[in-house]
Amino acid sequence: MSETSIRRSDEFLKISDQFQLGVLTTESSHPVTADLSETAKRDVSAALGLLFQADGDNVSKYREFAESGRAASIKDAVLRALKNGGKVFFTGCGSTGRLSIQLVSIWRGFWQQQRARGLKCSPTPEDFENRAFSVMAGGDFALIKSVEGFEDFTEFGKKQIGDLGVSGKDVVFAITEGGETSFVIGTAWQGLEVGAKVYFVYNNPDDILCQHVKRSREVIQEPRIEKINLTTGPMSITGSTRMQATTIQLCVMLTVLEMVLRDLMKELEPKGPGALDSASVPSEFLKKLEEMHGNLTSPEFRSQLAKAVSLEETVYRSKHKNNYFADRFGIDVLTDTTERSPTYCSPPFRKFDDTTATESWSFLFLPYQDTPKAWERIIKRQPKCVEWTEKEVRALVSEDKVARTYEIVRKISTAELMRFKVGLDGLKYRPLGKGDSAVGIVSETEKASLLSKDGFHRRQLEAAQKAGAQTGVIYVGRKESFKEISDFLAKWNPQCVVVLAPVPSTDFLLDGVTRVGLKMMLNALSTCTMVRLGRVMGNYMIWVVPSNLKLIDRSTRYIQRLTGLDYQAANRLLFEVIEYVEPRMKADQAYPPVVGVSVMRVRHKLGNEEAEKRLMAEL
Repeated sequence: MSETSIRRSDEFLKISDQFQLGVLTTESSHPVTADLSETAKRDVSAALGLLFQADGDNVSKYREFAESGRAASIKDAVLRALKNGGKVFFTGCGSTGRLSIQLVSIWRGFWQQQRARGLKCSPTPEDFENRAFSVMAGGDFALIKSVEGFEDFTEFGKKQIGDLGVSGKDVVFAITEGGETSFVIGTAWQGLEVGAKVYFVYNNPDDILCQHVKRSREVIQEPRIEKINLTTGPMSITGSTRMQATTIQLCVMLTVLEMVLRDLMKELEPKGPGALDSASVPSEFLKKLEEMHGNLTSPEFRSQLAKAVSLEETVYRSKHKNNYFADRFGIDVLTDTTERSPTYCSPPFRKFDDTTATESWSFLFLPYQDTPKAWERIIKRQPKCVEWTEKEVRALVSEDKVARTYEIVRKISTAELMRFKVGLDGLKYRPLGKGDSAVGIVSETEKASLLSKDGFHRRQLEAAQKAGAQTGVIYVGRKESFKEISDFLAKWNPQCVVVLAPVPSTDFLLDGVTRVGLKMMLNALSTCTMVRLGRVMGNYMIWVVPSNLKLIDRSTRYIQRLTGLDYQAANRLLFEVIEYVEPRMKADQAYPPVVGVSVMRVRHKLGNEEAEKRLMAEL
């Protein structure tokens, strides 16, 4: 064991009492999915059923929220702020950071539609569009790839939201799955410091957080911060809060925004198409959410989605690649594909000019020629990346961390984000061929893009088919629109994998239930695929990437549980294996799971290289 790995382990162990989070509900194993990996080996449809059954926790929690009546007071606070010239901030890191960007994208998309149809009002649609801000740990670059360590610093959260001009007129929703993330807590304190109305949104019981996590206790016991506790129980994949935790948060936040927009539109355009009652939104949302969940759990739908799982599994197992093509749902697809990497150690998106990094398993393309325009379409604004100077970094971290932190900051700029070519200009860098696949994600409002010869989805799928790649379509719409789509696809390409995802008919301005349903579906698709590829044991994500302090603790606990080592010994072993794989990790090359290699080392008394070979041979 090297001096470097010992030192890094010692540094973590000194502060590990702040990050040993195994007692949290979100870190517990869900009883419904305890045997998920074994079930998936036998029957993919049945495994999908278990994942959707666990999603029933979201419906139960949302019912509790809707019946509590709290949505009305939260809506009133946001509405009051907006009428007073204030802004709304959504903050988060990891999956809640991507959630914050998605919420703002949906908000801005609504007002862009109002501008397009010529709505004249004061304040203007453009003014309202620019009143919502997302604050993600690591900035918009983290949409594409997790930023090492950013969530571990309270001061980083304070600075990022401070740089956006948060003030006493504003409302801040500080969203953290576990309720313990330092970055998000920093945004809450900064909001409070300037006099903003602050909501703390989280998914673990108050008593457990207050007993075990000091920084959480300080926020929860602060009377000026209003708490929105959305505990649903354990995650369907142990500790993977991209599952139910962010799903219920999406439900609740979209409910509040829907209510705000209904009240605003009633004032701005009393007789217009958006003049709807806001008080009925929670009960309407609950009814449609129950219907959406029922659609996903149906045997017919699960059978279709199982074929999509089989398609992706086959492609990835044979070391080929998949391209997603989406427009309206670009942010939804991007969120799911990005979150696969830290959860399952799959290769992240690759920059177009990086020939040394491992080829990404999946990628996303939008129907815009230039990548900057495509990025703007995804998030409905120009990207905002972290562009701190070395002086600014020095003011945030101790001297021994300045060089490393500044190195990270330089790699997450806007210029670096643009190297991920998600526009049509990137297609030439990722050509498809035999063994690859192309999947179109199509909404009902976009069906012409599939049916028309000149449509974006049609052209890309035909090009993929011509090149010898397999094709798939995930169509999200009302059941009454299915026949036209299925008839066309059966005639166009009988071998195309078709998933018809039924969504309820609603009059929601933001189409929130559709977004929630799509999230649950994509989560299930990607999770079941990774389970089939051996990246989950039971319902434990044994390929987790220890990229921050919380994940270092989680990895340590997994090693401890699977080897019988004590916490300190498991952590020392973890850092020794991290040092072994780190050169490949930093170069975005394929590398084995640190937890898996550690377990193999202990069980079979092997060195790193031998443990890696044995582990990979068993997959």
